[in-house]
Amino acid sequence: MRETVTCPQCRQETVFRAWPRSPREYIASWLGIAPFTCQSCQHRFLASSLGARQSKHQVDRREHLRIPVRLYLSFSGGKVKGEGMVLDLSMGGCIIKSDTQVHVDDIFYLEISLGKGEAPIEVAAMVRSVSSRGIAFKFLRKAQDNKRLLGFIQSSLGTPHGTFAKPAEPALSN
Repeated sequence: MRETVTCPQCRQETVFRAWPRSPREYIASWLGIAPFTCQSCQHRFLASSLGARQSKHQVDRREHLRIPVRLYLSFSGGKVKGEGMVLDLSMGGCIIKSDTQVHVDDIFYLEISLGKGEAPIEVAAMVRSVSSRGIAFKFLRKAQDNKRLLGFIQSSLGTPHGTFAKPAEPALSN
């Protein structure tokens, strides 16, 4: 019978196999012990990957689970201002749809609206890529440093550590 890998720190099952980062992790992976990262508390740990049931959300190069959302956002940086729709959100960044022209490595201040009557989540981010799918942003600070963003992501993952009971309805206008 295959076992589910759980985080030794928070006991959640929202863990994903990660790529080895250190010589120790590379050697352990040759022995069937793989690095894992918890999506709830961001704890990184080693566990046996032999016989472990893999999550239905297979993570390839990514360190964080993407959460599909539809949230309005506005962004600004330098002389560029824009708005759009957040399509995917994770602890490390987001993907948005926008008609605004941006370039890789541009830095922006994002304001993500959770719903009417709530202050937007504010975060600094850098453009990682621009494609037909959208603009991929990488947050410059970890989501753990932004309690509202962390709470929203955790509540969307269904973990008990979130500060919101459920994800807010997206705001469609400013």
